[in-house]
Amino acid sequence: MGLLTFIALGGGAVAGVVGAPIVLGAVGFTSVGIAAGSYAAGMMSTAAVANGGAVAAGSMVAVLQGLGAAGLTAAANVAAATAGASVGGMALGVAALI
Repeated sequence: MGLLTFIALGGGAVAGVVGAPIVLGAVGFTSVGIAAGSYAAGMMSTAAVANGGAVAAGSMVAVLQGLGAAGLTAAANVAAATAGASVGGMALGVAALI
């Protein structure tokens, strides 16, 4: 692996960890609950309708709201870093093709 590859993977990993809480808040999963009229509110509504009026514990909406309220756990940070590094690696691959 060359230096550029390490930079792309590392930069993507950092962006994933730093960006995940920002993205969660931007789509409506906040520390005080789901923001009214947000994308998260639409997800919650859809999940509730599909589940007979309640949002199931452990569902994607519930997990994302938990992360928005409490912050990312160590495992969630690892997942965000991995996803970010993957995106960084793909961007480097696309740039190499151009």
